[in-house]
Amino acid sequence: MNPEISENSLYPIAVLIDELKHDDLSLRLNAVRRLSTIARALGPERTRNELIPFLDESIDDEDEILLAIAEELGDFVEYVGGPAHAQVLLHPLENLAAVEETVVRVKAVASLNKICEAMSDQQVEEYIVPIIKRLHGADWFTSRASCVGLFATAYSRVAATTQEEMRRAFGQLCEDSTPMVRRVAATKLSDFVSVLQPEYVSDVAVQYFNVLSVDSQDSVRLLTVEPLVTIASALTTEQVGQTLVSSFRDLGVDKSWRVRYMVAEKFVELTKLMAPHLSKDEVVEVFVGALKDTEAEVRTAICSQIPGFCELVGREDVIEKIYPRLKEMVSDPSQPVRTALASHISGLAPLFEKEATHQYLLPLFLRLLKDDCPEVRLNIISKLDKVNAVIGIELLSDQLLPAIMELAEDKQWRVRLAIIENIPLLAQQLGVEFFDDQLTHLCMSWLGDRVYSIREAATRNLKNLTEVFGVDWAKSAIIPKILGLSNHPNYLYRMTTIFALTTIAPSVTPEVIRSSILPAIESLVTDEIPNIRFNVAKSLETLAPLMKDSPDLQPLIESQAVPVLNKLTQDPDQDVRFYAQRAGQTITG
Repeated sequence: MNPEISENSLYPIAVLIDELKHDDLSLRLNAVRRLSTIARALGPERTRNELIPFLDESIDDEDEILLAIAEELGDFVEYVGGPAHAQVLLHPLENLAAVEETVVRVKAVASLNKICEAMSDQQVEEYIVPIIKRLHGADWFTSRASCVGLFATAYSRVAATTQEEMRRAFGQLCEDSTPMVRRVAATKLSDFVSVLQPEYVSDVAVQYFNVLSVDSQDSVRLLTVEPLVTIASALTTEQVGQTLVSSFRDLGVDKSWRVRYMVAEKFVELTKLMAPHLSKDEVVEVFVGALKDTEAEVRTAICSQIPGFCELVGREDVIEKIYPRLKEMVSDPSQPVRTALASHISGLAPLFEKEATHQYLLPLFLRLLKDDCPEVRLNIISKLDKVNAVIGIELLSDQLLPAIMELAEDKQWRVRLAIIENIPLLAQQLGVEFFDDQLTHLCMSWLGDRVYSIREAATRNLKNLTEVFGVDWAKSAIIPKILGLSNHPNYLYRMTTIFALTTIAPSVTPEVIRSSILPAIESLVTDEIPNIRFNVAKSLETLAPLMKDSPDLQPLIESQAVPVLNKLTQDPDQDVRFYAQRAGQTITG
């Protein structure tokens, strides 16, 4: 704490006044951010009697300052003397909850709720409820919009008569003349429903929902989908059938695509809640309707629901009624739709099982793998494990491996990266013999890729393959090929040699490190490229723990590693000397 503040109790307010009146916005903002420090210096009593009134009277008109004050005051209960005095913070926050800027109002309401939670029930009844009433009765819509956000926190803390008044007031806000207020009411309806007594959910909450779900503004209606889930979850199956099913039907075919989009995002969850009162044919019809929607955004959203919904209706209905539309969507004119479909369609494989997956899904996968959009191809590749688990590697290799081989050289590096990341999975399923025949050369070719991320992933891939097939396989299949790159005329290949050998080292035996890895790395100590020489030093630094932990390798520290690093510390390049010195400290420390 600044000694001047503690010695002169007048200092904080005086300085704060000067800074809050300064022309420089950043200085005023910094002053607000220091309010907690000033409050600690003043003590609770002076904070209540001087600082808070001063803030209340001199609130800045800059939105950034108002936002900062609204945020700070939410954490000020301890500085005013604890919950017993928390009410002194309410007036400035009530004023902030009425300003025009939305973000300021939202933060002010959040702070009011935080203070409300710290108060006793008596304080909530005495101080928070009057604020709700004043905001609710205000002429300007900003106050009424802020009022909505206070109901859920205060409701369970007040008397039954007050709760009844609050329920009526919330209903009035759902029918407010200003759309902005109704939007907030729709947004906060789920929170309010969560604190309502069960006997009021089926009556009052449904009434709120019914009013908002047929609002003339689609920006209000789209916000009722979340409350629909909340209310339906709180009701019995019979009550859902009596009160909400018709609303679900209406929202699913709403004239506004934005409303249909919101329904599509929650389709599986809503279907589970409504299913007892809807025939399977009716639900499937709505789902297929979403898949055929005229707006691409709706089709994109419903794609995420494909696995979950199809599991609900069963394979036979999916093949008969939904699959024809999926077949069409593979060629959807919208790229985001195809991308979403590729991401989720593999989730059908467990439902279809082996034979049906091979018959129906594989043709779709193959078409998506040849899509012009790299994201589409990427999403199919990244989910191949689900398909493989169902159909087995034989069918996968026969049908999809040729397409995978083609994508391994895709011009989009992210597609190549996705292929690399799935290689260990394929290797596990293919077996060593098939892998050596078909894919080993491909894995080695990635080490020379023009994109660094691919080369880096290729080295990790070789380490993973070593763990899959064993050290003996690595000694015969990949290490000789890596060593051959150490003499390549292109320096990138020589650099990759260092990276690959260093990455593989933890997965091989000390004998392989001694006989193959260390000699190859040391042979590059005189390379003409400084980047390669300092990577030799970094490699030895990485290998140091392995050498120290192995009795067979410990003698090589003094006989091979230290001499190499000593030589590099005399290198004319500054970076090489730096990494050599650092590696020397690690390896001898």
